[in-house]
Amino acid sequence: MSGQYCYIVSYDIRNQKRLCRVHRAMKGFGEPVHYSVFRCDLTRLGRVEMASALMDLIDEKEDRIMIIDMGPVEGRVGERIEFLGVHPKENGREEKVIIE
Repeated sequence: MSGQYCYIVSYDIRNQKRLCRVHRAMKGFGEPVHYSVFRCDLTRLGRVEMASALMDLIDEKEDRIMIIDMGPVEGRVGERIEFLGVHPKENGREEKVIIE
């Protein structure tokens, strides 16, 4: 099956340099919806490529990435994701990573 699936990816990266690298990599796979949380609409192969790219960037002993499979994009994904407060596309801000 070659359809796209929705994945919610959240990460906790302990080192600032790795955090910036992971954030940049994630921008190539999906849309930021919250700090360190992305929505990625990918094929199954795209999900494998994303996980492989992330594994190359993290320290497995310090960092953690969670990938949630929300099912097919053409399914009811929009009904399963709920925002309280300002929706990311309505806030008019661009998400930025600040390196100190």
